[in-house]
Amino acid sequence: MKTIASWLTLALFGLVLGGCAAVGAGSGGAGETEIRSGKIEEITQTQMQTNHDSGVGAILGGIGGLGLGSLIGGGTGRDVAMVAGALAGAAGGNYIEKKKYDQPVDAQQIIVRTQSGVLVQVTQSINPVLRKGMNVYVEGAGNEARVVPQS
Repeated sequence: MKTIASWLTLALFGLVLGGCAAVGAGSGGAGETEIRSGKIEEITQTQMQTNHDSGVGAILGGIGGLGLGSLIGGGTGRDVAMVAGALAGAAGGNYIEKKKYDQPVDAQQIIVRTQSGVLVQVTQSINPVLRKGMNVYVEGAGNEARVVPQS
């Protein structure tokens, strides 16, 4: 038993030290952003889904449902009513939050030809300054990529 505890302690210590390891320079560590430059070839108006799923609606709905469920019955029946109320309230609160705040917003799909000749497509909130033929920077990568004008 002592051997198992020793190995588990050693493994945990190794994981903690591994989590504290510094990220090497140039490997996309904290604070680094990839920036590419190029020219806008095309801009198309579109819509994109927002990501306002904060969970506040589900939490508030669950608390409200729990409170209402606690007013029903007594004993085990009351416990069941509280759980059912919390679940129903959470589902209802989540639905209301999505219905009100998770609506598509106007956006623009921008295609940039970088200096290396690669085409990069970015969908982002509308930036009225951007136009076809403009020299721009493409900052970041993936869902975090943004097109900004060169100054």
